[in-house]
Amino acid sequence: MLKKYLPILTWLPQYKRSYVLGDIQSGLTVGVMLVPQGMAYGLLAGLPPIYGLYASLTALFFYALLGTSRHLSVGPAAIVSILTAAGIYQLPGELSTTEIISIAISISFLAGLLQLLLGSLRLGVLVNFLSQPVIAGFASAAAFVIAFSQLKNLLGISLQRSNNIFTLAWDALQHISEVHWLTVAISLGSVAIIRLLKRIHRAIPGALVVVLIGTLLTLWLRFDQMGVAIIGKVPGGLPAFELPNLSLSRIESVWPVAVTICIISFLESIAIAKTMGRREGNSRINPNQELIALGVTKMAGAFWQSFPTSGSFSRSAVHTDAGAKTGLASIISGIVIALTLLFFTHWFYFLPKAVLAAIILSAVINLIDYPEARRLWSIDRRDFWTMAATFSATLLLGIQTGLLIGVGLSLAIMVYRNSRPHIAILGQLPNSRRYRSVNRFAQAQQHDQVLIVRFDAQLYFGNADFFQDELEAIIEQEGRELKLLILDASSIHDIDTSGAEALKAVRESLKKREIEFYLSGVVGPARDLLYRYGLMEQIGQRNQFIQVHDAVEYYHHKAEAEDTGWSPEALQTNERNEKKNRKNQKN
Repeated sequence: MLKKYLPILTWLPQYKRSYVLGDIQSGLTVGVMLVPQGMAYGLLAGLPPIYGLYASLTALFFYALLGTSRHLSVGPAAIVSILTAAGIYQLPGELSTTEIISIAISISFLAGLLQLLLGSLRLGVLVNFLSQPVIAGFASAAAFVIAFSQLKNLLGISLQRSNNIFTLAWDALQHISEVHWLTVAISLGSVAIIRLLKRIHRAIPGALVVVLIGTLLTLWLRFDQMGVAIIGKVPGGLPAFELPNLSLSRIESVWPVAVTICIISFLESIAIAKTMGRREGNSRINPNQELIALGVTKMAGAFWQSFPTSGSFSRSAVHTDAGAKTGLASIISGIVIALTLLFFTHWFYFLPKAVLAAIILSAVINLIDYPEARRLWSIDRRDFWTMAATFSATLLLGIQTGLLIGVGLSLAIMVYRNSRPHIAILGQLPNSRRYRSVNRFAQAQQHDQVLIVRFDAQLYFGNADFFQDELEAIIEQEGRELKLLILDASSIHDIDTSGAEALKAVRESLKKREIEFYLSGVVGPARDLLYRYGLMEQIGQRNQFIQVHDAVEYYHHKAEAEDTGWSPEALQTNERNEKKNRKNQKN
C-alpha cells in the first residue's frame, strides 16, 4: 500500500548498476542548467532570483520521492512563474518585496493543497476537460505576456507592474528614449548564444554559458558602472523553514490564482511526462498520483520559501536525452542546487539582469505554437477558433480570464457536439454481413421496407429531443413504404432517463405508423439500463439482436419463424438480469 503513494519504494529496490551512469549524467546536466534558469524564473515571478533556487531545491527532492514519471523534471517553469506574478500584480496597493515573497509562498501552498485534494479524490480525469487547442492558445499567449514582462530588463528601462502586454508596450514606447543600449546588446547577444548552442546540441547548458560570459564581462569591464542592472548580493545557505501565511484575508486574495496554477501546472506536467514518455516508449503514468506528487511538492516547498513549481519541457527534454533512468537523477540535480546555495551564490553578484531576461525569452519562444494553429486550420476549424479565442482572450483580458474563457468555450463545444451527434443511414455491402453508411459507400444497398439507422453517441437529456426529431425527419424524408426500423445502438454506450423516454416515444410513434422497431448491437451497460427502465420488455427480447444482419434476416424469415418456431441464434438478451430476476421470483 505504501508503494502506491511512494513510488520511490518501487524503483529503488529494483535499481540496476547500468542505471548509474545515465542518472549521474542527467542529474549533473539538469542541475547545472537549472541554476541560471531557476534564478531567471524567480525574477519572472517577481521575486529575488535566489527564490528560484529555493523552489528548484525542494521540487527536485520531493518529486523524486512521489512522482511516477522518470522523464519529468519539476521546478520553476515559465508559465507558472508568470501566473504567480500575475496573481501578485492584480492585488491592490504597493507591495514590499517581503510581502510579495510571502504572497508567492502562500499561493504555492494553496495550489498544492488543491492538487493534493484532487489527487486523493481520484479526480485526475479532470485533465480531459481542457482541450489541446485551449492549452496551445493559452501557452502561445502566455509566451507573449512573459516576453513583454521582461521588456524592462531587456531594454534597461523602468516600467510599471502589469501583465497586460498593451499596457507594457505603451509604457515602453513612452520610455523609448531611455533605452540603455548596452543592456540591449547584452540581451541580444545572450539570446543569440543560447539559440546557437541549442542548434549545436540541446544538452549544452546555453543558459549557464551566457551567465558565465555575462558575469565575467561585467566584472572585468565594470558594466555595472555603465548603467547595466546586476543581481547584486545573493544570500547564501539553504532556505530556512518558515510557516506560510494562511490567514483568511490572504486566502481570499490569492485563491483565484491558486486554482489557475493548480490546473495549469498539472496539465503542463502531464503533457510533458506523456510526450517524453512516448519518445522513450514508456508513457504510462498515474494522473492521480501525479496530482498528489505535484501537490505535496508545492505544499512542502512552501515551508522552505518556494513559489509554485511545475514540470519544465526544456529541462525534461535534456533530462531524458542525458540518459535519466530513475528519480535518482532528480536527486542528483537537487544536490547540485544545494551545493550552489551553500558555496557559490556570491559568484552571481555581477550577473546582469538582462542575461536572466534573455534566458526567459529564449525559453518561452518555443511556447508560441504557430504550427499547431496551421494544423488546426487545415483539419478542424472549430478547434482552430477555440485556440484563437483562448489566445485573444488571454492577451486582451489577462491570463486567468483567458484560460477560463478557453475552458468555457471547450465545454460549450463539447456539449454542442454531444447534443447534435452524427446519425447514419445504413445499407448492406454486397455479398457480406456488413452494413455501412449509404452516404459514404455508394455500393451499400438498403432493403425494401427496411430503414436502418445508427446513432453515434450516448443517449441522454442533452440529445434526447434531437434523437427523436431526427428519426422522425428521416422517416418523413424516406419517401417509401416502411415496415421496419432497425436502430443500430452499438455506439450508444449510456442511456439516461430522458434518453429512455425518447426511445420509448420513438417506439410508440412507430407503432402508430404500423412500423416495427428492432434494436441491434446494444452494449452490456446500456442493456442493463434498458432492463431497469422496463424498455427491454416493451421492445421485446425477440426484437433485440447482436448484429444488424441478424435483425434483417429475422425480419425476412419472420413468417417462417411463426410457423416453425425458427429464431436466429443471435437474439440479444440480458441474461444476467434475467437470471437475477428469476432468482428473486423464486425467493
